[in-house]
Amino acid sequence: MKGKETIRWQIYANAAMTVLTLLALIPFILLIIASFTDNQWATVNGFSFFPGKWSMEAYKYIAASWSTIGKSYLMTIIVTAAGTALSLVVTAAFAYSLSDTRLPGGRFVNFLCVFTMLFGGGIVASYYTWSQIFHIRNTIFALIFPGLLMNAFNVILVKNYFTFSVPASLKEAARIDGAGELKIFASIVLPLSVPILATIGLMTGLMYWNDWTNGLYYLNQRDGSKYYTIQLILNQMNENISYLSKNASQMAGVSVGSLPATTVRMAIAVVGVLPVLVIYPFLQKYFVKGITLGAVKE
Repeated sequence: MKGKETIRWQIYANAAMTVLTLLALIPFILLIIASFTDNQWATVNGFSFFPGKWSMEAYKYIAASWSTIGKSYLMTIIVTAAGTALSLVVTAAFAYSLSDTRLPGGRFVNFLCVFTMLFGGGIVASYYTWSQIFHIRNTIFALIFPGLLMNAFNVILVKNYFTFSVPASLKEAARIDGAGELKIFASIVLPLSVPILATIGLMTGLMYWNDWTNGLYYLNQRDGSKYYTIQLILNQMNENISYLSKNASQMAGVSVGSLPATTVRMAIAVVGVLPVLVIYPFLQKYFVKGITLGAVKE
């Protein structure tokens, strides 16, 4: 039986979480409603949960460019899938090495990993390295490698999970049976680390899906447009609408009155985030498990 004090605190906690949940959901609900609001009505009255006039013009504008958007969606899926898979391999392998106390120079390597969280060379140094040394400009690798392939925070999370949640006795027993480190890593450590890998995979996948800076830096419109992702295309559409709206008086023969310049931004945001909302529920249970690092100890 729960005591009155426990029940009282549970009620307070549930009420607080309900408020926080509403604070997260309400802006997104307003975003969806705004994308279906008539552009002229929204321009005059602003966005509202109960618009005076509904419209599909924003989505019709996006649908008119679907041949381009469809290709960019496919490219985004390819980049996100390939980048996330490669990132998990690199991160997990690096974290497994750091979790082994027998690693020669392990403390120094761990220091270098943490050092990258505090200091960096900056955008100019990164751009010069990737474009002049690795020559990845206007290639698909420009969307995968720079800044997203691995970060120290994820490595430390996975390393802690390997250290505290994977029993050392299992690895030692495998070594006694003659298994090598690669066999132990693939057959014992990875199967026991699905929660943390799913958590890291979800966060990394979100970064790849939402990234547009790599395309801005390393892809130009002439040679790299075939690698444009959905974020780059939607951002380009948004900039085109803004340009037409601001310069309508100077552009003879161009009608911008029908362009949903205000509401299309909301529709673009909905289109960009929709796949993430579809995938997240399937990974949520792993995400919850993954954040409880070190829950299983010897």
